[in-house]
Amino acid sequence: MMRKRTRGEHEAEFTKAMIQFEKEYLGRGPQDVKTIFLGDMIFVRLRGILTPAEMKLAESREGRELVKETRRQLFESSRPLIEAMIKTITGCNLISLHTDMSTKTGERIVVLTVDVNLDQQFV
Repeated sequence: MMRKRTRGEHEAEFTKAMIQFEKEYLGRGPQDVKTIFLGDMIFVRLRGILTPAEMKLAESREGRELVKETRRQLFESSRPLIEAMIKTITGCNLISLHTDMSTKTGERIVVLTVDVNLDQQFV
């Protein structure tokens, strides 16, 4: 009989998948990623996501807005990939996706809501 995987193992698998997603889809892997499952939400914090060119561009107000908007559009256009990642790792369906980033710190926060209470699904 197979042992049931823990919440921490699922969170680690999701973290690994987010790193791979960032590298393959957005062109650069983050320096650090943390994933937390809480109720029907998945919180992800990615640090060190900006390229050197984006950091240079973000030195001006217009540049910051351009970097944020470009990254937001790229991330939102990848929703089908994120939905598949959630389904594969947790067995849940994505309901909503919220994200924002700081061009000052190079950090992105992602909040995903799903159709299952993960506290009850994983130990």
